[in-house]
Amino acid sequence: MKKFFTSESVTSGHPDKICDAISDAILDEALRQDPASKMAVETTIKDNLIFIYGEANTNADLPFEKIAKDKIREIGYTEEFEVLTKVSKQSAEIYEAVMHDEADMGAGDQGIMFGYACNETENYMPMPIALAHRLAERLEQVRKQEAHSILKPDGKTQVTVEYDDNKPVRLDTIVVSTQHIAEATQEEIRAKIINEVINPVIDANLIDKDTKILINPSGSFVVGGPFGDSGTTGRKIVVDTYGGMGRIGGGCFSSKDPSKVDRSAAYYSRFVAKNLVAAGLADRLEIEVSYAIGKSEPISIYVETFGTGKVSDEEILEIIHKNFDFRVSSILRQLDLKKPIYSRYSAYGHFGRSDCAWEKLIELKR
Repeated sequence: MKKFFTSESVTSGHPDKICDAISDAILDEALRQDPASKMAVETTIKDNLIFIYGEANTNADLPFEKIAKDKIREIGYTEEFEVLTKVSKQSAEIYEAVMHDEADMGAGDQGIMFGYACNETENYMPMPIALAHRLAERLEQVRKQEAHSILKPDGKTQVTVEYDDNKPVRLDTIVVSTQHIAEATQEEIRAKIINEVINPVIDANLIDKDTKILINPSGSFVVGGPFGDSGTTGRKIVVDTYGGMGRIGGGCFSSKDPSKVDRSAAYYSRFVAKNLVAAGLADRLEIEVSYAIGKSEPISIYVETFGTGKVSDEEILEIIHKNFDFRVSSILRQLDLKKPIYSRYSAYGHFGRSDCAWEKLIELKR
């Protein structure tokens, strides 16, 4: 049976991603100075105003304005920005609940987290989101490699994959929308995107005469970034995870230190799911875990293999318990999460990348 599934990605210049990048840069600086930092500092942007707000328990001296301005210039915006801050200490009640025992740390919040993996791509990610990310990342590379590019920082990509019997067989539609200078024509932009973004990224075997390629389908896209829309930390959680193919929990990743299981347990769940699929236990696998604030052990662990399991779900759960430890302190140690590593993941997805501990493969004990 034929099915079509679509996922999107955005560039680092998208207003929501600007906010994720600033929040994670603040987190990284806090962890660089004080690895025990407890952070949940978010960002909102509109036009040339950046508002940084939230909670922080840290010994770090954080130059919020400098971090924000450095990051937005790094992304590619040249305008002058005003920065307002409103950051207070984390609730003492929450801090005490979480930190009652450093060796057996409690979860920084309650909630549910999901991990997902499938064997339809080399990095065990769904093909639609994997390709959407690669196109968005390539779009930024093309812009930054030219001193006077016709492209500007804001952009979005979207890929629709046709599945036959749950296997990806072709691309039905590719959409790329990119901000650009006013002088550029749409014909010029289309040629550039096809030749320099799409062709180097997409396997030609996935494209046929019926594949639709839409470049800036709305026409002119000169006003973009925070001047075209507002942005806020944590509004791209589908982009950050599995492009809608796997379920997501209720919380975002960016801005949160790893004691928050919204982040660390979601990373660990991906680690578990990827290893189980890579070991040939299922073609597709999703795992759900849940936590209560202040409790180190998960409340529940649930596995779904969508009818693709090579052994029973009960056997897979046994293998999980033999090989993986979902206690918060154990996750932080196993994945080495108290380091300033998070800015690099604020755009183009937190999963399916080769430079992070939660993507490594291990040998499972049966």
